[in-house]
Amino acid sequence: MDAEIFRTEWPKLVAVLVRDFGDLELAEDCAQDAFVEASTRWPVDGLPDRPGAWLTTTARRKALDQIRRSASYKTKLEELEVRAKRGPARSEGEIVDDQLALLLGCCHPALNLEAQVALTLRIVAGLTTEQIARGFLVEEATMGKRITRAKTKIRQANIPFRPVDRAVLAERLDAVRHVIYLIFTEGHASGSDNSFVRGDLCDEAAWLASLLVQLMPEDGESNALLALILLTDTRRATRVDDSGIPILLEDQDRSLWDREKIADGLRALERASRQGLGSYGLQATVASFHAVAPTFADTDWFRIVAMYDQMLARGGGSVVALNRAAALSYVDGPAVALAEMDELAADLDSYLYFHSARAELLRRLDLTDDAKAAYERALACNPAVAEAAFLRRQLESVS
Repeated sequence: MDAEIFRTEWPKLVAVLVRDFGDLELAEDCAQDAFVEASTRWPVDGLPDRPGAWLTTTARRKALDQIRRSASYKTKLEELEVRAKRGPARSEGEIVDDQLALLLGCCHPALNLEAQVALTLRIVAGLTTEQIARGFLVEEATMGKRITRAKTKIRQANIPFRPVDRAVLAERLDAVRHVIYLIFTEGHASGSDNSFVRGDLCDEAAWLASLLVQLMPEDGESNALLALILLTDTRRATRVDDSGIPILLEDQDRSLWDREKIADGLRALERASRQGLGSYGLQATVASFHAVAPTFADTDWFRIVAMYDQMLARGGGSVVALNRAAALSYVDGPAVALAEMDELAADLDSYLYFHSARAELLRRLDLTDDAKAAYERALACNPAVAEAAFLRRQLESVS
């Protein structure tokens, strides 16, 4: 089975089946069965002219077969058969609506955040339970139970998989974007003891963000989220050394950054800017300044600080203020930045990156003992293995 066909057709197929039969589990099972059948028949019969139509017809047939064998569906069979006989051809608008409804359903507010993430990866992205469990460092059985509970909740609460009114669409899209952002964040700076960067999760987040933009091409914040992911992930190949230890931004080999991702990210950011920049747009703009700077010294720190000022003006919290202070150190110097950073101590005392950022400023100010103490405090914040190795290396460098 061609991976690109699976990527493209899986969410469309599941969405159509959910719309036709109103049963998420049935839709998922029959979509999976259709792809299994395709993997055995297509190598022999050849690739159909319209793979999506073939898959839809096959999956609908399998769904109807299951329904005929199920007593609980007998009263609905005639109605469902009529729906299923509409044929695989659907308008582009209907397909878009179906897929958007699928995303919104997986991120329904009645589900907790863990369930939303797991369902989105399983139902929309088509990952196996094993793949999702591996991505989030839990046992496959644990993740399987999480997904099963989420499906049960959907069934018991009668959570709909259908387009929503525009009055609530913006709020529901926020939830979808947040789930995608969380998937990317876990991939970009993983809590895994095996790997600081989880490329599989970064790829899934980029694909989901791209799908959301395909479904909502004029939505500014969806374009901004895609831009943020691409412009940040461009550095993936240079973010850790051969031992898996993180490399500071200033020490990364920019010749190895992914120029295609930068170009795609800048285009997405340009689309987002037409609507005015929201939270993801401001973050993506910061990422763009890093991505386009030929060298670390060429980074436009003035404009980065200005972006953080906008975030703070819109209610950004202490972590945003920390990032602003770190950027300010390259504008007004580390002493000024340290004074601002120290004002955040009460809020961020248990935050690993607060102490590591302070340590870096203290190192630049040649305050060796204070820098060592800050690195030791960061090490006490239970960092992942790769981050701990990085902090110990930095600690040794100031000793």
